[in-house]
Amino acid sequence: MPLSIPNSMQMSKLKYTLRFAIPQDIDEIIKMCQEHANYEKTVYYPEGKAKQLGQHLFHRSPNLYCSIAEGEQGILAYSTYMKEFSTWEADYYLHMDGLFVRASARNRGIALARLEKRMSLAVELNIRLLQWQTPEFNTRAIEFYHRLGAHSKKKLRMYLDLEQFLNKNK
Repeated sequence: MPLSIPNSMQMSKLKYTLRFAIPQDIDEIIKMCQEHANYEKTVYYPEGKAKQLGQHLFHRSPNLYCSIAEGEQGILAYSTYMKEFSTWEADYYLHMDGLFVRASARNRGIALARLEKRMSLAVELNIRLLQWQTPEFNTRAIEFYHRLGAHSKKKLRMYLDLEQFLNKNK
């Protein structure tokens, strides 16, 4: 079933191809993770991530997927996603963990193309819900998502580094 995106979402197009990440992309993905963290005003520690991320992305039975938008200038964007289960929804959803477009390629239709691909995949997998998060200050993205018809829930995303926690409480 083809997805229908509102006409108001049409943007200036940029020439690029969409493909799955390959092992040779890992260093550039790590650089983009750092750029993504900087954009979201948070901390990112790249040490050891190439090996860790590669083990999950390029495993025979991966539980994490990464797609790339690549243009003449190189990799322009990445999105990572996985199938997860929601107890509240009592159903599976497709979780987009990362969706990042480099500054030079923003407002050119790449994020929309990434989301269309995720929506199509969800429909193909008989999944009715996509979920992701974005910082509250990223108002341009929030407005974009709302124009698509997405809804938001006010929550804080919490995390606990168990290694630090256990070392602190020895």
